[in-house]
Amino acid sequence: MKKVVVGLSGGVDSSVAAAILHNQGYEVIGLTLWLMKGKGQCCSEGMIDAADICEQLGIPHEVVDIRDVFQTNIVDYLVSGYSIGITPLPCSQCNKTVKFGPMVEYAREQLGCDRIATGHYARIGYDEATGRYQLLRAVDRNKDQSYFLYDLSQDLLAASVFPLGEMEKADTRRIANEYGLKTADKPESQDLCLVESNGSMRAFLDKYLAPKQGEIVDTTGKVLGQHDGVHHYTIGQRKGLGIAAAEPLYVVELDAVNNRVVVGDRTQVTQPECTVGRVNWVSIAEPVTPIHAEVQVRYRSHPVPVTVIPLENSRVRLVFDEPQFSITPGQAAVWYDGGKVLGGGIIEQFG
Repeated sequence: MKKVVVGLSGGVDSSVAAAILHNQGYEVIGLTLWLMKGKGQCCSEGMIDAADICEQLGIPHEVVDIRDVFQTNIVDYLVSGYSIGITPLPCSQCNKTVKFGPMVEYAREQLGCDRIATGHYARIGYDEATGRYQLLRAVDRNKDQSYFLYDLSQDLLAASVFPLGEMEKADTRRIANEYGLKTADKPESQDLCLVESNGSMRAFLDKYLAPKQGEIVDTTGKVLGQHDGVHHYTIGQRKGLGIAAAEPLYVVELDAVNNRVVVGDRTQVTQPECTVGRVNWVSIAEPVTPIHAEVQVRYRSHPVPVTVIPLENSRVRLVFDEPQFSITPGQAAVWYDGGKVLGGGIIEQFG
């Protein structure tokens, strides 16, 4: 019998992934990573629901305490980034270093298993011509999570299974009800786990970063207002600035060194290009010449045409066919060829 370790967060998606594989005859072992205490999935509340699902399916349930790993790789990473005026994206970092990596390691070393599965909406293919595993968009484009998985290595892709990749979200709910899963009607997670656990990103950051009053200025240096910490702002932000102006103003720059929030009009936060670091080439080997692709610079942004120019030290320059709004250092840029993820990395700077 084939054995697979299924990562269970306590949500409906991972529950259905486990149920599908169990129904297909796999020897399924549920594995929950204890990331932090609190409400929501990935927390103590999620572990209880995951344990209930394993009991319902009649499969073993393992819990691994990796709170220290989560603290170092996600919490400290976020706090450090916000403190210097960038807006880090924790999800791709979490998937590689906190979830998939430790899951595969635990499965291999402790459970004698080479395969893991999760409830992510994405697909994996294999290109025999190049010998590379490919990361592909999910069939349900509204739920597609390939953007957050761009940093997975070839080894992690080879070990992973995404049972929901060919399904629509409505099918997931239907199957959960057909199997009578306890999580069938559980509300979907809408925010980052840290936001769910703390109530808001502001509340989370305020636990680690003390208020530091400074000036809100325009691009000429004129003082327009005051702020209580650059970590409360992000590039492109319009609402919540607390200043009056004749025209809409957006955050253009976060100057952590001088503790200033710089604002301007929409044209001043629209950029023709940016540089991206910590690049991982997924479905293709790193090219030696520029390639044309489509890129997403945020999870919910529409893919737009771009030229990807390889640089040294795992970096690229992205030159957009048309300037893009709100290019935000710390966020991920992920480029595609249709439904295939070519690569991705972290935005370093724009302009």
